[in-house]
Amino acid sequence: MPAPDIATRAKRKLTNRLIAAHDAARLRPHLTDDMLLIVGDGDLIQGADAVVAAFAAQFADPAFVAYVRTTETVELAEGGARAAETGRWVGAWKGGAEMGGVYLAAWRQRRGQWLLERELYVTLRR
Repeated sequence: MPAPDIATRAKRKLTNRLIAAHDAARLRPHLTDDMLLIVGDGDLIQGADAVVAAFAAQFADPAFVAYVRTTETVELAEGGARAAETGRWVGAWKGGAEMGGVYLAAWRQRRGQWLLERELYVTLRR
């Protein structure tokens, strides 16, 4: 099994590709059932199915291009079952519109896989 830092960074790159492909359904296996997502404006989305539905709604916007999250740090918890990821994010729309900021993600290891459990996004620029 790869080291947590390598595994979570690889999962982040994969989820970035799924978002760029506008493939909401394929995001689901990478989330815990009780996933919580606080989006850039502070709204809370509760549960993996609701998070997937929110992405599907975003993908329905013809101007939306992608969100790219770039990992800066990954820190493993004592015991090795959780990891914290910090980084920067950028959202892009056709016509050159962008927004971005910082994020924190909590990962949980279940059955040998790292799954997103919590994410907090803070919008710092529009």
